[in-house]
Amino acid sequence: FIRICYMTSHTTNPLLEATRLLDYDHPKIKQLVAARGWEKLNDDEKIRAIYTFVKDEIHFGYNKADTLPASKVLKDGLGQCNTKTTLLMTLLRAVGIPCRFHGFTVDKTVQEGILSGIWYNLAPQEILHSWTEVQINDQWVPLEGVILDDNYLEQLRDKFNDKDTVCGFGAASNVFHETTEKFNGEPTYIQSKAIVKDYGVFSNPDEFYKEHHQKLPFWKEWLFKHLVRNIMNSNVSKIRKGI
Repeated sequence: FIRICYMTSHTTNPLLEATRLLDYDHPKIKQLVAARGWEKLNDDEKIRAIYTFVKDEIHFGYNKADTLPASKVLKDGLGQCNTKTTLLMTLLRAVGIPCRFHGFTVDKTVQEGILSGIWYNLAPQEILHSWTEVQINDQWVPLEGVILDDNYLEQLRDKFNDKDTVCGFGAASNVFHETTEKFNGEPTYIQSKAIVKDYGVFSNPDEFYKEHHQKLPFWKEWLFKHLVRNIMNSNVSKIRKGI
């Protein structure tokens, strides 16, 4: 099903508004936008430039939580599907590009290889997942391919040689060796084949996380924040270096 959760304001476009997570008035966000000159570009160029920045200059990796504001994701310099979605939406709205949030769950097999053994077994079977959507030629275009940076993908493609069907190491695709993650005005995907549930679309991630959150016991949440994500980031770094 498809649903848009609009805010109550009638004076602004809800798909352009700032929120706690989409904090495009933060000084670091403003500085980045000004330094890159994104506001001077046309709309197609804005989307391409910002998408490429979040995809490749914000490395694939695991933050402490899904619900970080964009300024914190930028400071971390890394992100996964949910935190990269927050940053991508924030930067797009900062330059006047309306966008919306689409929420899902994916099967945990998408993380197999980054996690293994007891840590993989302890992970929930379904993991919250999201992507940004922008409107191009009257069509809503998913931008899921922003998750994995090119350096990581290059090593992953070498690892899987000529296999087209891959599920693990942060990817879930039946066309893994085709360039479906690069933005050319069409949808981009990299984990979509692992989707289990579709929660529909929301005007911002804040609204989504009010209704949906990763259900973990306190001890598992603590382990993820302080131990497991560090193991995952170490494994991702090794893959990126070809180790």
